[in-house]
Amino acid sequence: MAVTQTQQLVNPTLEASLTNFLKKVDPLVGQTINTAGYAPQVAGQNALQTGAISDAAGLGALTGTGAGTGTGSIASYMSPYQQQVIDASLSEFDRNAAIQNTGMRDQAIASGAYGGAREGIMQSEAMRNNNMNRAQLNAQLLNQGFGQAQQARAQDLQAQQGLGTYQSQMGAGQQGFEQAGLDAAQIANREAQYEPFTRLGLVGQQLAQIQPGAFASQTVGYAPPAAPASPMANFLGGAAGGAGIMGKLGLFG
Repeated sequence: MAVTQTQQLVNPTLEASLTNFLKKVDPLVGQTINTAGYAPQVAGQNALQTGAISDAAGLGALTGTGAGTGTGSIASYMSPYQQQVIDASLSEFDRNAAIQNTGMRDQAIASGAYGGAREGIMQSEAMRNNNMNRAQLNAQLLNQGFGQAQQARAQDLQAQQGLGTYQSQMGAGQQGFEQAGLDAAQIANREAQYEPFTRLGLVGQQLAQIQPGAFASQTVGYAPPAAPASPMANFLGGAAGGAGIMGKLGLFG
């Protein structure tokens, strides 16, 4: 039985290119790619972000009742001159009260009631009213200072929250920039690892496109030798041939 083989012959002008290509491909077959060089990385928090987190932990003191005298308390926002204002206001009140008492005494003397029971009752009632008014003035000044301190603390809280938001935004922007650098480095490292494969892959594609249409084809025919006949096959072949001849001659009737 004949066997036909078709061979694709290499164009002599490309033979050197194909040889160099295969020399480059063979070492890459067993090469291990170092994936650690382009492992994904996440940029860590920077000083702006950690600072904002640390500062935010202290804002709790500005959201409570503010009891005590420590940092963030209402007392820490009180005006340092408040006691001086209170002392001056009460001193002026006492001066006016003394003037009023002098006027009452003069009236009592003029009316001839000085030193009597009526004058004593009037002095006692005036003193009681003055003490009450003095206490109310003191409480009013303290309450006014408390309200101003509370408002100042609320403004401070709002300012610190705004500063923290701005600081966090700045930190997030810096972190995003650092993350972009890490991503770019990851891509560059990956491309460096795959560069030989990519380069040879492109060359191989070009050679594969050129090879089918550029290389000449040659068909070679091959017929294997026949196997030698056995003696029995020779005898049967001869007998069959003789019988056919004798049949044609009419020897078998």
